[in-house]
Amino acid sequence: MSQIIEEVLAHFKQRGHLEYGESVTQLNHALQTAALAVHEGAADALVTAALLHDSGHLLHDEGTAERGHDAQHKEAGANFLAAYFVDTAVEPGRLQVQAKRYLCTTDKRYLATLSPASLQSLALQGGPFSAEEVAAFEKNPHFRAALHLRRWDDQGKVADLDILPIDHYIPYLRASLQ
Repeated sequence: MSQIIEEVLAHFKQRGHLEYGESVTQLNHALQTAALAVHEGAADALVTAALLHDSGHLLHDEGTAERGHDAQHKEAGANFLAAYFVDTAVEPGRLQVQAKRYLCTTDKRYLATLSPASLQSLALQGGPFSAEEVAAFEKNPHFRAALHLRRWDDQGKVADLDILPIDHYIPYLRASLQ
C-alpha cells in the first residue's frame, strides 16, 4: 500500500471517532458519503472525493461553527490531498461549501433539508450565493461533481447505520493517486 494511503487511514484511525456537530463520527460520515457515491455509480475519483471530502477535520484540532467561526477544513484537507491525488478526487471536496451556497440559492427546497449544524455553518460561510457567484461557480470544471458530493455529504449523516469498513475503499484511493 502507498505511504499516502497509509497516512490517510491513520488520520481516520486517530480522529475518525470524533463527531463534528452532526449525529455521526467523522469516519462514519465519510463512509456513508462514499457509499452513496458508489451506489450512484460515481467514478473512482469521485468516490475518493466523497470519502476524503472532510479530511481537513482529521488533520488538526480546529475551531467549530459552535464557537462562531468556520474552520476552513475544506481548504486544509484539499491542500494536503492535492499533492497525492488527481484533481477530480480533490477539487469536489474543496468546493463543498460553494456547492452548498449554490444549492441554497438555486434550489429553495434544498435549504429546508439542511441540518442545524449545516445551517449554522452556512451563515459563517457567507450564506447563499449572489447571482454573480452562481455564474462564476457554474464555470468551474468541477462544478457538477461538487454538487453531487454536496448532496451525498448532506445525506451521509445517519446515526448507527451499518456500512462497509474503510478498507473497502482502498482500491478507489489507489485508482485516484496521481
